[in-house]
Amino acid sequence: MVKLNMLDRAISYVAPARAVKRVARRAMMEELQRSYTGADRGRFRGNWHTRATSADAEIAAGGQLLRDRMRDLVRNNTLAANAVALLVIHAVGDGIVPVFTDHKVKDAFERWAKGVNFFGVQALAVREMIEGGDGLVRPEWMKLGTAEVPLQLQVLEADQIDSRKDASFGGASRNAIQGVEVEKGRATGYWLFDDHPGSKLLGGMGALTSTLVPASEVAHVFERQRTQVRGVPWGTPAIGNLHDLEEYKVAERMRKRLEACLVGIMTGGEADDMIGLAAAPGQDPGIYDVHGHRVEKFAPGMFYNAVGGRDVKFTQPAATGDYPTYVQAEEHAIAAGFRMPHFILTGRLDQVNYSSSKVGIEVFKREISQLQWLSIIPMLCEPMIGWFLKAAYLAGAIDSPVASYTWVPPRFYSADPMKDLNAQKGEVRAGFKSWSAAVAERGEDPDATAQEIAKDNKRFDDLGLVLDIDGRVMSSAGQLQKVPQPANSNAKENEE
Repeated sequence: MVKLNMLDRAISYVAPARAVKRVARRAMMEELQRSYTGADRGRFRGNWHTRATSADAEIAAGGQLLRDRMRDLVRNNTLAANAVALLVIHAVGDGIVPVFTDHKVKDAFERWAKGVNFFGVQALAVREMIEGGDGLVRPEWMKLGTAEVPLQLQVLEADQIDSRKDASFGGASRNAIQGVEVEKGRATGYWLFDDHPGSKLLGGMGALTSTLVPASEVAHVFERQRTQVRGVPWGTPAIGNLHDLEEYKVAERMRKRLEACLVGIMTGGEADDMIGLAAAPGQDPGIYDVHGHRVEKFAPGMFYNAVGGRDVKFTQPAATGDYPTYVQAEEHAIAAGFRMPHFILTGRLDQVNYSSSKVGIEVFKREISQLQWLSIIPMLCEPMIGWFLKAAYLAGAIDSPVASYTWVPPRFYSADPMKDLNAQKGEVRAGFKSWSAAVAERGEDPDATAQEIAKDNKRFDDLGLVLDIDGRVMSSAGQLQKVPQPANSNAKENEE
């Protein structure tokens, strides 16, 4: 609302209409001047250059360099290597397991998965996604009769997508974007190199030739942050911080070496002090060792003589005390770039307590759950299971190419298992969650768990054993309770 000043009030007494028009114009000027602070183009933000480009255009310009730099950091930087490994451990762990309702399909899958290292393929593909931006898996179909399920899996790196294929053809609805053919917003094919273009073992131009592979023959997993067809490394915002922090550490290590070089030098003084060495005829004043060689490089703890010197001086290297503060601040920024808690990235638990770590883990758990259910499972796991069902059906290992199953991701390990266990028991007893759901959240197969429990109970009953862990006989308070009779025993009693 525009406030009236003294001039506005004076004009309103003699020309009210002009005063109203004046105030309205001022209100319009204020509306035009309003804007977001982030859109300010003043002198403080005038050097902030941005571009209104698409996600695909940004990735095409910098995607390859981002992958190269992240891989170099993972090879040589401890924080980057640990961050990538921890993300794979929490997202995949021992494997994201499909639980089939058909036992024949389940048995066939378990045998096939063991032979092709199915869960190892999962972990490697997810690692490629986190480190390079894109994880790719292709099926290798084998001849029928060569195996129970004639299917192998091959993991590809993002570099094997021919990014040179970037053009429009077949009308505006069909494009090739960074090696991915897209039609009406849906990927229909991938231009792939037969081998990695950077392999030193290749000869000739074979690695520079790419072929079009249908999208149904490629499982492509990446994180969608915008409407894009390719991904970027997971810790992209932290690449600059990782490099700068490592450079700072190198400089600090050199500083510490210089600080350790406490050296005594004979210099100056009076002629009668008898300190130092007299210069030999024709010898220039300077610092020499016992062998008469001029010293050009100092070592820690050494004592040198300055020829012609007559006093003792000690070096006093400068020390710095803000190293831990700066490193910790950068580590927090790097952890935020990888979207994980600082104490998980660095392993430092001296500045966290149970409550703060619990909150941090819960947030990280949601981050990993979103990655699993929105990226890894639909984009990687589902295509691979589809290939397995197809190959197993054609080979006669299963009765149908369609099967019912659910995915069970690995569970998060708890800092206080007893509290979490009691909370889960309360949810199940209150009817907020089923027993099967509780078992699945722990990364176990509910059907397999139920069968194991039934087998154990039968074994104990046959041997006449009563254990306090048997909920059919003992309550959680250690009191005996009525043993439920099987349904068939009640039916026999009714018949009699």
